[in-house]
Amino acid sequence: MVEPGKFYSFVTTVTPLRISFAGGGTDLKEYYGRDYGAVLSTTVNQYVYVTVKQHGGVFKENYRLSYAETEIVQSLDKVRNDIMRECLRLLPVEPPIYISTIADLPSNSGLGSSSSFAVGLLRALHALRHEQVGQVQVMEEAAHVEIEVLKNPIGKQDHAAAAFGGFNYFRFLSDGGIAIEPISLSHDNLYTLFEHVQMFWTGISRKSVDVLTEQKQSMSANYDSLDLMRDQARQLYQLLRQDSMDIGEFSRLLDEGWQMKRRLASRISNSSIDEWYDLAKANGALGGKICGAGGGGFLLLLVPPGDQPKVRQALANLQEVPIQFESRGSRILLTDHL
Repeated sequence: MVEPGKFYSFVTTVTPLRISFAGGGTDLKEYYGRDYGAVLSTTVNQYVYVTVKQHGGVFKENYRLSYAETEIVQSLDKVRNDIMRECLRLLPVEPPIYISTIADLPSNSGLGSSSSFAVGLLRALHALRHEQVGQVQVMEEAAHVEIEVLKNPIGKQDHAAAAFGGFNYFRFLSDGGIAIEPISLSHDNLYTLFEHVQMFWTGISRKSVDVLTEQKQSMSANYDSLDLMRDQARQLYQLLRQDSMDIGEFSRLLDEGWQMKRRLASRISNSSIDEWYDLAKANGALGGKICGAGGGGFLLLLVPPGDQPKVRQALANLQEVPIQFESRGSRILLTDHL
């Protein structure tokens, strides 16, 4: 939170990435507008960092922006980074301004990085403007920028996860509202789940826009499958709330959901992804999925600890990335007033 009465000349935020287990695609308006959608997801200990700083006037530039590229421009209209430009339009700050961002994992990898970036940037801009805001406001503003302003064919689950953090069962209501049910897992259930998680980087970056555009175009033909995927989110939610979760049933539902998801659009899977997934299952994986919209990114697997070395060896050409639970959402990490 911004401390009342404090002036900040720079702010750094940290915002977690997320993995979703079930319900992806039902957070699109074209689906939940007819009834409701539901997603089960958790944030993990991989992050997007955003720094916003009042820039020194000696540099004679209004905007210096550093991400995968560097932009130095005088006019906001000339900013090429869509999210930076539109967040600055939504929450204007007096130039000269410096913005930089870096992430622990690659963008376009299915972990909601663009939405985490938008949430983290908006939280930093609010702080620089001396404004206190809650998770709901930042979530709604980030979704507005990406969905309403930029017209990206994405849903709201990533903004909600980034803003709130933790394990959540999200319901996307037909009127556009979101019902958020945080899940307080027992220590044993949380340990059981994450000791089974293996995640591998496929090396394939893809824009979710490409995959989701096709998925939206064929939405009406996939209502039955999406209904089942939405209901799976509820089933997994109920498993997590048991005194002792059934990891076998959790994994079975994850596998079942992936088999349905991969048929929603032609770009969700490919021969390489199918081969990696089949290899993992042949070596002990109980279930899994490609994170996010599909087409590449990270392969998430649930594997008994004793079988993980075999899966690691079978997928030796992929890089394994260990992950753990993160309970916190986007927050201010550093300011010039400590």
